[in-house]
Amino acid sequence: MAGKPTVLFVCVHNAGRSQMAAALLAHHAAGAVEVRSAGSAPADTINPTVREVMAELGIDLSGQQPKVLTTDAVQASDVVISMGCGDACPIFPGKLYLDWQLEDPAGRSIEEIRPIRDEIDARVRSLLAELVPAQVAGRATVITPPGRP
Repeated sequence: MAGKPTVLFVCVHNAGRSQMAAALLAHHAAGAVEVRSAGSAPADTINPTVREVMAELGIDLSGQQPKVLTTDAVQASDVVISMGCGDACPIFPGKLYLDWQLEDPAGRSIEEIRPIRDEIDARVRSLLAELVPAQVAGRATVITPPGRP
């Protein structure tokens, strides 16, 4: 990838997993990666419990809205990460496609969403280390969920 890599996170409703992933990558990358998210059938709003679990980490999703997945968004991205959207994502040559199998936070309690968030955070950190290792070495921030040392 030449220049700043672009990552697109896709899930069905763009109201939970993909929003958490995009916010976490944007936070950790601190401008080193362009981040997008979209849904194949976007919801009207982001899951309020997802907003709450992200706020625990100091990440505010109140200004975000679910967005529809477009061919242009996929074409403009270097990495496309699906999170349970099936075959709705168009395929273009030269892109890196990953499928992260993660629980859907829809209808779950905050206690059930925290481990999903933490799994996404671990995957995002690993992805970031692969995409821009020299740019983020020593600069990544550590987010400690409540109740953990």
